[in-house]
Amino acid sequence: METILTLNNLTKKYGGLTAVDDLSFSIEKGNVYGILGPNGSGKSTTLGMVLNVVNKTSGDFYWFDGSDSTHEALKKVGAIIEHPNFYPYMTAAQNLALVCKIKGVSTNKIEEKLELVGLLDRKDSKFKTFSLGMKQRLAIASALLNDPEILILDEPTNGLDPQGIHQIREIIRKIATMGTTILLASHLLDEVEKVCSHVVIIRKGKKLYSGPVDGINASHGFFELKAKDQELLITLLKDHPAINKVVANGEMVTAFLAKPMDAENINAYLFEKGLSLSFLVKRKESLEEQFLQLTNQTTTA
Repeated sequence: METILTLNNLTKKYGGLTAVDDLSFSIEKGNVYGILGPNGSGKSTTLGMVLNVVNKTSGDFYWFDGSDSTHEALKKVGAIIEHPNFYPYMTAAQNLALVCKIKGVSTNKIEEKLELVGLLDRKDSKFKTFSLGMKQRLAIASALLNDPEILILDEPTNGLDPQGIHQIREIIRKIATMGTTILLASHLLDEVEKVCSHVVIIRKGKKLYSGPVDGINASHGFFELKAKDQELLITLLKDHPAINKVVANGEMVTAFLAKPMDAENINAYLFEKGLSLSFLVKRKESLEEQFLQLTNQTTTA
């Protein structure tokens, strides 16, 4: 698969503060990547370095196959890393025409991009009349004018109301289905879970995980069980090689799996040992639980 961006031990220090610490990962074409971490974890600094607006301290990165200079490679990149900044008394179409002039691209894609972000009917409206969500959608349209191979978004739904958040996420999904690779930074687990195929989790500038969203850890889930003889239940569960931890909470016993096993097998094992269950259910740890374990936090914000 074609690689779009590669980071090798990228580091950024501000005096005694290390904002990004020895960060390495790569982005493959055709996926939606999320850089996920609490506020202040180094997400925006990382984006700033690969976009050449923040100087790296050490390490390296390169775009595509590395044959082009960063300046040339960035012509194939669309990015929004700050709040949308357009002229308030110019219309949406006029603002995008100005962006085309600055980027040196044709204006013939303006209506197509406005339609993509749901603003074609407001193309002749002045920017100052737009809501925050509409401003953000116009910014996405502007970043797409050069038909980039990758679109980079920094906290794309920050400050938006629920409807605005939903609209931006739908647009991101739509852009992804058209084959554009997307990299977005977010502190919202919900955002990454809903729109991303892959995630890089960072905390205090360090990478904790990089890979598919549904593979954040090797959790095989857990069983919740009840039996009249709870003491025997706990003993038998601890003796089973597929179970690595057993926790009792009131009448409920939770058994965490070290390797895959289904409910039918654990039920048969306990029955053979002379124990009948009154309750048995298998659950999978939520992405949120796994994320909190990785970051050792109580919240994701």
